[in-house]
Amino acid sequence: MIFSSYLDAHDLTNLLAPREAYRPFPRRQDRAAWAALHKDKRDALLDWGREALSGYPMLTATQFLAFVRTGSREAYETPYFARRVKLMGAALAACVSDGEPEADAFVDAVIDGLWCICEESTWVLSAHNGSSHRGVPPAGKRPLPDVTNPYVDLFAAQTAATLADTLYLLEDRLDAVSPLLARRVRAQIERRVLHPFMTHDDFWWMGMIRRDVNNWTPWILSNVIDTALLLVEDRIRRAEIVSRALRMLDSYLAVMPPDGGCDEGAGYFNMAGAALLDCLESVYRATDGKVSFYGEPHIRAIGAFPLRAHIAGPYFLNFADCDAMPHMDGERIHRYGVRTDNAPLASLGAWLTAQNGGVKPLDTPQMNRVLFTLFAELPEDVAAPAHEAYECLPDLQVHMWRRGGLFAAVKGGHNGENHNHNDVGSFIVYADGEPEIVDMGNQTYTAVTFSDLRYTQENTRARNHNVPMIGECEQAAGSEYAARAVQADADGAQMDIAGAYPKEAGVRALVRELRVNEDGLRLTDAAELDAPQTMTWVFMLRNRPSLAPGAARFGRLTLAFDPALHAGVQEMPVTDARMARNFPGSLWRLTLRADAACAHTQHFTITRS
Repeated sequence: MIFSSYLDAHDLTNLLAPREAYRPFPRRQDRAAWAALHKDKRDALLDWGREALSGYPMLTATQFLAFVRTGSREAYETPYFARRVKLMGAALAACVSDGEPEADAFVDAVIDGLWCICEESTWVLSAHNGSSHRGVPPAGKRPLPDVTNPYVDLFAAQTAATLADTLYLLEDRLDAVSPLLARRVRAQIERRVLHPFMTHDDFWWMGMIRRDVNNWTPWILSNVIDTALLLVEDRIRRAEIVSRALRMLDSYLAVMPPDGGCDEGAGYFNMAGAALLDCLESVYRATDGKVSFYGEPHIRAIGAFPLRAHIAGPYFLNFADCDAMPHMDGERIHRYGVRTDNAPLASLGAWLTAQNGGVKPLDTPQMNRVLFTLFAELPEDVAAPAHEAYECLPDLQVHMWRRGGLFAAVKGGHNGENHNHNDVGSFIVYADGEPEIVDMGNQTYTAVTFSDLRYTQENTRARNHNVPMIGECEQAAGSEYAARAVQADADGAQMDIAGAYPKEAGVRALVRELRVNEDGLRLTDAAELDAPQTMTWVFMLRNRPSLAPGAARFGRLTLAFDPALHAGVQEMPVTDARMARNFPGSLWRLTLRADAACAHTQHFTITRS
């Protein structure tokens, strides 16, 4: 209980700077800082701001209803996020152009954005409506929000912080039009976020009624802390809000493994480990460094996760609901590296920031992340850091090797992880930094994604991962379906994945061994079954395979196998927009089936073509 222990011994009231003295980034009035921005950034901010001059999209009740009617999240989320992105662009453009003829138009666009967001019936997404909130009917029976009973989800909190940041930048300009603008924004933030946060203990992500929290906890808390530090004037209440948030943050650390691995995937680091950083950094800056938790080993390990999960170039480990090329927040990763004295992590963050370029948020519209990146002091001409030949996340049971231009990773774990895919024992292989044997990764979220139908989706089922099928039986979902006897070292890994299959599969043992050397990889599976069954090995490929007896060639690799196996190839066109950002075109499902038997042992070798 890192944070609770600290707070039991320290009162934040006199440690936090007064609101008027808190300066996390330059305000509009700091003309030297805004003028010092590179011309390309200034021009990009002005172009972004002009997008708001055409107005803000409508948000309707039927768009909100689409989630329960058709399963669509995008019907509501697309205009919802567009409003916030436009507001951010207008606010930043107003700061850049202050004193110039175009500035007044940007300020008017900010006013319109604030006004229409304050008029929204809820700041909660339709997919999160009433999530585990007492007094709200069960899922599927709450098509519209209860405006008398505000719930705080990820984006209600993020909206509050974005509006607070906008006031921080431009309140004097808004007051010149009417002081009622800022007063209304404050009232809405208080009613929708701060008051519910301080008076409820029953929001599941607080860790008080449930212990199985996830990225929601640091993500929401980071925005609550940001909002309180920027808006709350009373020093005692300000300290109470921040202290309450930090105590809740202990519930997140309690579910994070000591190795710092994020079972939600590298793509969720922005909302998980980086959101934890946001909490830590806000408190660090608001106390002028007097309150720092960066020396804690657990916090340092969480920050190091992106470095361990990085494969090469834009590619990261993408087990679970994770994109192969996720939008990683480079500035956050760099700052985490600086704060924890992890030079390779800092280098990765600086390199990612340089690669991403641009000024718009790469992920969800969070204003302070854009501001910190704008004003970050990052080294130039930084190369991507080198990686170790063998790295591991022992608590997640994820192991990675680099040999002879090949990268391989295998996971054990269980099938009840956050954002789980049924993939115990699955592995991926990259050659020269390019994907060859892959995990499909994530798809666009719909109502099905987190429902009882989750494992009807192509990307979550075991049959579309690099694991065997017993007859027609796949792995099952649930934390009880897990790897056993996992062992790994610098030359490979071994695990029994029989426990990942349901009882009806009749698997007594299924020992998977992956060995690596300079020439390639050797995969061996040895299975013992209750009765004779076929066994089918699945290899999800980025490139179309060319088959020959006992061999399949694809991309830069050749897979050698027993010629007696029955080979089949299925083209899987990538039609989902999110997956297509990572794997445009098609993926290819190679299957190798052995005839029915009570015992199966097969060897596969993977070498460069």
